[in-house]
Amino acid sequence: MNIGLSLLFCLGEPFPSVLSRLNELDVDCIELVDESLHALNQKRVNALKKIARETGLEFTVHAPFVDINIASPNPVLRRVFIKRLKKSLGYARKLRCQQWVFHSGWKSGVSEFYPNLDWQTNLSSVRNLLSIAKQLEVDISIENTPDPMHFLVKRIQDFAMFYSELGSYIGLTLDIAHAHTVGQELEFIDKFSDKITHIHISDNNGKYDAHRGIGNGNIGWNAIADALKHIGYKGTVMLESVDHVQESIQTMRQLFV
Repeated sequence: MNIGLSLLFCLGEPFPSVLSRLNELDVDCIELVDESLHALNQKRVNALKKIARETGLEFTVHAPFVDINIASPNPVLRRVFIKRLKKSLGYARKLRCQQWVFHSGWKSGVSEFYPNLDWQTNLSSVRNLLSIAKQLEVDISIENTPDPMHFLVKRIQDFAMFYSELGSYIGLTLDIAHAHTVGQELEFIDKFSDKITHIHISDNNGKYDAHRGIGNGNIGWNAIADALKHIGYKGTVMLESVDHVQESIQTMRQLFV
């Protein structure tokens, strides 16, 4: 397994200052967060490509997520969301990313009046993103999301229905910390071993997605590592902690390498 680091931990810092220290990070892969101060543009992509040539770093991209609801009942807003996500996919192609990760949509204030509309709208948007990704030759994956947020696809039963109805293949970015908030981290690994293409990790106490350093919550990491090795997972394990970052990377090397 490869060790990666999400730039979520420094999302509040100006992007140029982050660029200057990328070559100091002792990881195989960096996950760019295409959001807020770190939103990608052509100039930033060019700088990142230069760093990749010089250091051998590989990149993944986490899609924009703030206020983006691909299950929105408003078609005008959905077109805006898909346009923004398509732009992000284009940058992922230019960076030759291993993976582009996105979230499902969520329930809206009118969901109770239109049963199943948000679910079907979410499926339609995912099919649209898959079509765009195929044209761009970018591998994409959908991430399981945490409690108590109102995302549509976060539990095992949600993903079972999602995969049965989607009608197309899409990988799963398994966020261990998110799965822990619904008490299903080991079950996810067992149930969807053939779908997992990317892993996010951080720690929490099971109540909400705290993005703590590894060992600063109550996730059973030895069992997680054993389960991933048992299914033969060979991809990247991406750290999404916002504190105790260096210590967490060292712990990851002991657990997963």
